[in-house]
Amino acid sequence: MKIKNITIWKEDLELTRPYTIAYETISSVENLFVSLETENGITGIGAGSPAEDVTGESISTCENALTDSLESIFSGKDIRYNRSLLQKLNTVLADTPAAMAAADIALHDLTAKVIGLPLADILGRVHKSLPTSITIGIMPVKETLEEAREYLANGFSILKVKTGLDVEEDIERILRLNQEFKQKIRMRVDANQGYGLKDLHHFYEKTSGLVEFIEQPLPAGNLSKMRSLPENIRERSAADESLLQPKSVLDLLSSPRPFGIFNIKLMKCGGVAPGLEIANMAGHAGIDLMWGCMDESIVSIAGALHAAMASKATKYLDLDGSLDLARDIVSGGFIMENGWLKTTDQPGLGVKRI
Repeated sequence: MKIKNITIWKEDLELTRPYTIAYETISSVENLFVSLETENGITGIGAGSPAEDVTGESISTCENALTDSLESIFSGKDIRYNRSLLQKLNTVLADTPAAMAAADIALHDLTAKVIGLPLADILGRVHKSLPTSITIGIMPVKETLEEAREYLANGFSILKVKTGLDVEEDIERILRLNQEFKQKIRMRVDANQGYGLKDLHHFYEKTSGLVEFIEQPLPAGNLSKMRSLPENIRERSAADESLLQPKSVLDLLSSPRPFGIFNIKLMKCGGVAPGLEIANMAGHAGIDLMWGCMDESIVSIAGALHAAMASKATKYLDLDGSLDLARDIVSGGFIMENGWLKTTDQPGLGVKRI
């Protein structure tokens, strides 16, 4: 079954709830979309959300890469050669992982639809449902508590709290959240590279036992400083900006290991196939996995969820990136019940164009 039509376009998806992280305030996001259609009218869809500060690619860079490459990679190609097509993507689009992710997700969605099964079942499902965290940006204590209260009322029980601007304020927010909600919540922290060694030690000392882990506490280029930390801090730290494509895993696995948890994002690594490659490497090394996201369409959130459900090493989900979009181009993709995510029983990603 051959690919006949390829469509590439972008959408500006505003957020209903702008938020602040250690180095910027985010109020809207542009996503790229790829549609692959077979001769008999079956369509697969993928999405990409580039983060220039993480992977160095802009929305225009990604769009140009897709426009220049996808016709030669996909046009007239038989999707039964799925693995060969994915290898070609990995070669041609290696420098633009979000663009590669959009094409990779579209091909996975299309292949699973042709077979007639949810993607996770084709990949080798090992999980049926897992809870996701939901993110609270950097804000004063009062607003932090109000937002947490809202999320709890909506069924969420895992909060990912953004930190990294002021360590004393960060500590106060964590202590107040714990004081207010105690056993009702679990907390994770994402410093977005915002700490130095002194601040990290101080934060860990004051919040030990209250947070599950700290995501990317030091700048991504400071692996030597991460390795200098005590094992208990390293094991409760998660690699995010330090973990890009599969080739970056090798350095993160060398002893002493700087992180005990990996945060896999399809936009950083290039899609479902490289994400699962990282997952396999991490699993063999005994590294726990979190599957995370940028601000993304349901399309790519569903892609990450299906991949997560097919990895034994998956322990955490942080797939809330579509929840604050003012609009999207698809519906479906996943089922959320009291903060727990599961895939639908529809073939492919289970998404439907609106």
